[in-house]
Amino acid sequence: MKPLKPFMISRIAKLSLCLFIAAFTCAAARPAGSDEVVWNVQTDQKLIALTFDDGPNPVYTPQILDLLAQYQAKATFFVLGKRVKMYPAVAIREVNEGHEIANHTFDHHFLKNYPPERLVEEIRQTQEVIFDITEQMPHVFRPPGGFYNEALLKSMKEDKLTVVMWSWYQDTKDWRKPGTDKIVQTVLGNVHNGDIVLFHDLEGDCSQTVEALKRILPELKKQGYEFVTVSDLITKTQK
Repeated sequence: MKPLKPFMISRIAKLSLCLFIAAFTCAAARPAGSDEVVWNVQTDQKLIALTFDDGPNPVYTPQILDLLAQYQAKATFFVLGKRVKMYPAVAIREVNEGHEIANHTFDHHFLKNYPPERLVEEIRQTQEVIFDITEQMPHVFRPPGGFYNEALLKSMKEDKLTVVMWSWYQDTKDWRKPGTDKIVQTVLGNVHNGDIVLFHDLEGDCSQTVEALKRILPELKKQGYEFVTVSDLITKTQK
């Protein structure tokens, strides 16, 4: 499979606002080189990418997969290498059901607290783990916490991994357990074509995420949205 080339939002104004908001929310660090990072996709088609970080979760990821299947939705799972090793059957199911499996490092270290070269080693280790277990080689990477720098971007480019973040207004912060209503409101109240939505299927209780999806999926489908993987979404970019 030919690696995908990274893209970014074409509208400078929207990207500038994204940077401004993130600086105040501390959601992620955005150094120079963001033209090599995907935040949104500009498309006139009603496409949306649902993404799930930090899994697999042996209890809640299967429930998420059941819901996705019910609504003919494809998603991207940014998995941790250590959890793929712990729950290989869940990772294999993700791939077998047509979802995209993507790299989120081995042990979720933030770049701001970790040497770039060691993080790159983790990323490459995770590539091997995912391939050994699922026979799929990820083409997409998301840095934990959204932290990256020029050195990391350079390494990802060399490894032919597209760095993908999320739409700044589609960070559900579900890991904080804000309540099902809040998660639903975040997604449905801000939805646009080409959005990349951030959820988590991390270790622990993800029941609010599951309950929110029970409302989000049918409503977005009713509005005419198609749920696609991040890589499929990127191919729809308007140049």
